[in-house]
Amino acid sequence: MKFAFNRTASLNSLILAGLLATAGAGAMAQAPAAPTAAPTAAGKPAGPHEGRMARHDPAKMQAMIAKHQAELKAKLKITPAQEGAWTSYTAAMQPPAHGARPSPEQRAEFDKLTTPQRIDKMKEMRAQRMAEMSAAMDKRGEATKALYAVLTPEQQKTFDAEHKKHGPHHGGPRGQGGAAPQKG
Repeated sequence: MKFAFNRTASLNSLILAGLLATAGAGAMAQAPAAPTAAPTAAGKPAGPHEGRMARHDPAKMQAMIAKHQAELKAKLKITPAQEGAWTSYTAAMQPPAHGARPSPEQRAEFDKLTTPQRIDKMKEMRAQRMAEMSAAMDKRGEATKALYAVLTPEQQKTFDAEHKKHGPHHGGPRGQGGAAPQKG
């Protein structure tokens, strides 16, 4: 038996398979997004990620920070004598402003660099950003210590309880307090 190879039929089958694969990929790419959680009666999104969108909206983020600070101030019952330390503390706790986007001129200069030069430039920029973040964290730490020093022992207990509740990252994956619990 002789096998006859039909080149046109094979090419047509290959083209058809490619078109079907492309159409399938296009349909998958246009699948509707998963529905978002409906807001609760308080106007907040429901679910485990509530408040996450505020991180992307500076106005909402600022409102959340102001609300949290007002609640903490009320719980601590800050006195007029403590007001200066409280003001320094809240100022230090403000999120840093995001750096400006590179100008078209800066971007053009970056694009002229070779790959190794771009890597070195990005490393330099990252080191600068890390130094800025470290300085901001130090400033926050010193402001927190200064406020804590003027609080009464009762206020210190309240402050400690509030900060344990929120943790360094508000209970996220890295916000479990940093160290593993010690076994006795």
